[in-house]
This record gives sequence, C-alpha cells and structure tokens, in this order.
Amino acid sequence: MAVSIVTDSTSYLPLDERERYGIAVVPLSVTLDGVEYVEDTPVVEGFYRALAESKSFPTSSQAGVTALIDAFEAPVARGDSVAAVFLSSEMSGTYSTALMARDMVLERYPEAAIEVVDSRSNCMELGFSVLAAARVADADGTLAEVVDAALRMIDRTRFLFVPDTLEYLHRGGRMGGAQALLGTLLQIRPILTVVEGETEVFARVRTKVKALAEVVAAFRRDVEARGFVDAIVHHIDDESGGARLAAMVEAVTGVWPRVIGIGPVIGTHVGPGTVGLVYSTAEEMPTTARIPPSALDEAFRMAATRDRIARCEPKQTARA
Repeated sequence: MAVSIVTDSTSYLPLDERERYGIAVVPLSVTLDGVEYVEDTPVVEGFYRALAESKSFPTSSQAGVTALIDAFEAPVARGDSVAAVFLSSEMSGTYSTALMARDMVLERYPEAAIEVVDSRSNCMELGFSVLAAARVADADGTLAEVVDAALRMIDRTRFLFVPDTLEYLHRGGRMGGAQALLGTLLQIRPILTVVEGETEVFARVRTKVKALAEVVAAFRRDVEARGFVDAIVHHIDDESGGARLAAMVEAVTGVWPRVIGIGPVIGTHVGPGTVGLVYSTAEEMPTTARIPPSALDEAFRMAATRDRIARCEPKQTARA
C-alpha cells in the first residue's frame, strides 16, 4: 500500500518538491481589512504591501475541516494510506482540526490508515519533516516508517530568524510595549527560534547585522559538531536580505542554499524584512542550545516585568 503525504501551506515547500513527491498542501489564510489572503493563491502577492499601508492587524485562519477531509479522502479512496504532517499545535488549531477530519474520514473508510503528525514548528522546519516522510514513502516505506522519518527529523533541525523591526511582535501581542520601546531605542534584534512548538528567544543582539552574524555562527557550531545535511534561507518580503544571508551560509558550507519567501500566515507575526535560516544535521541537536544570558537579556527581563505590572494595574480615575 502506497503512502500519500499531506501538509499545510505554512511549510512553504518548493513547488518542484511538492510535484516530485505528490505532496498535497492544505492552505491557511489571513484576513486584513476585509480581504482574505489564501496562501498558495496569487492574491497573496499583494499582502505585504497592504499590510504596510494598513492600521489594522490581520487575523489568521486555520485549515478548514472540509479541505482537510478532501486531502485525506482522495488518497484513501484510491487505496493509499496517509501521513499528514502539520504546523505546531501550539501555533494553530490546524493539527486538532486534522485529527477531527481524520476521524470523519475513518467513519466512511474504516479500513483506512491515516496518521497525523505534529511537526512542533512551521516554515521549512516543518518542511524538512514533510520531505523526510516523502522520501521514505517514495522508497516504498511503510506508514510506520514514514511517520518515524518525520518525527526523527524534528530533532535534527533548527530554525533561527531575525525580525527587521519589533513592531509586528508588539502589534500581535507577542511583546509588551516597554520591551518594544527598549528594543527600538537600543537597536536590539532578538534572534528567535522554535522550541517545543513555540516561538522563543534564542539570543538578543545589538543591530540586525550582528544578529545575522550570530545566526550563522550558531549554524557553524551545529553543523561542525553534528554534520551538515541541508539548509534553507527564508525571508519575508525581502529578497535582497535573503540573498545576503544565503551568501553567509554559502561561506560556511560551500553550497548556495535555496531561498524561500514566507507567506502571510507566518509573516504576519514577525513582519516584512525578517530573514531566517532553517537547517538540518546528521545527528540530533539539543533543543535548549541558546546563547548564555547577557546584560541585554536582563534589561528585557525588567521591561517585561514593567509590561506585566502595567497590564495588572487598574486604570487611574479622575478625582473631583
């Protein structure tokens, strides 16, 4: 029995890889000023221009249950089993909706085999797990072997990314006002990563140039210790920034990495100008390999405390 692979649009898989392995992609979307931008459709090309001009903040929508049912039912109807790998359940309800869709398909096809995997990440960190599964499926692996390949890849990847501004982290509620103000005044750029399915700070560095240098330094340390397999550079509406980071990666590996843009569902939360690096290694990487705390981290800790206090303090009322 063949194994068909399903994922969602936040993997941002290259089209040639999707076609090569016959990977089905279920789209997610965002809505801004009444306009729905569905990933994997031409309308998303105007999203970042609209975002820059808007005073609103987009709302994102998970993959719909009908689209997931269709993605599962088509291969099941032709006799395939299904391995579906989705973005982190901590970031989206897509994974839980996929479990619901699976159960609904199994009611109609009780002999079918459908496995749903939480990748614990997004973008090409998710994509690497999808491709690992697809390669095993393409080699006639069993459903269990395909799922195991996806899960094993999770521990062999890292995603490091640097926003161009703290505005979108603040607007999206992921950073308090005091932290955003401090970061802007000091030109602090957090290096972000994904740990156990959630976005966390890997390090805080003064200026974006230094932040990207630290991303590449961390990459070098990991691949020298655990073996280099693959790397992808991501950017959010910043092709030139992506190319600059790609050149830095090439200086380490001798290979120009693929450069892939990020769509609106993920791009909304960190904003245009963000660049990042996803890479995989031959051996497992520790998930907690962060840079030691610095004075910048202490300053941000104090700012975060002020933000928490501000949220808890009652508003002052005028006295007669």
